[in-house]
Amino acid sequence: MKVSNIVLIMILVVVTRGFAPGHHGEAKFPTAMFECVSAQDTRDDSASKVHTPAAGSAERKAIMDALRGDQKVVFKVLYLKVHGDWAWVDTTPLDKKSKEVAEGGANLVHRENGAWKVVDLSVIPEDPDNPMGPDDPDPKFVKAVQKAFPGVPADILPPRKKSK
Repeated sequence: MKVSNIVLIMILVVVTRGFAPGHHGEAKFPTAMFECVSAQDTRDDSASKVHTPAAGSAERKAIMDALRGDQKVVFKVLYLKVHGDWAWVDTTPLDKKSKEVAEGGANLVHRENGAWKVVDLSVIPEDPDNPMGPDDPDPKFVKAVQKAFPGVPADILPPRKKSK
């Protein structure tokens, strides 16, 4: 959160609730305001913009756990972007010896009630002009995803692959 937003919160609380004089005449702000400001002040700003969670981070682990389900696999992450409560990830599942155990692919993941869940992209109609669909999303596919799942930010999807 920007400092200007914190100051605005402080001003709003003082204006709406007032302040009481403390010892020796200094202003004493309401406790609730400090709790609000300190909670906002410590929040990670990366959630409000597109980012790639670092390897080993709690956010990345939670997203991979959603993909993993009950499988005993690790993932080779080919692409991962998160913006707010949405993530686009392209992975290949690997066994303990780093051997591919299945064909990977792209997934849309959504955080609901604090938990990441894989979204069923099969509701997006197949496009004969782009048979790769989620593995090479064109603008038409992105629009279809956003129509099916309102709120998905376009900036999490990867750029189109170059034609050979």
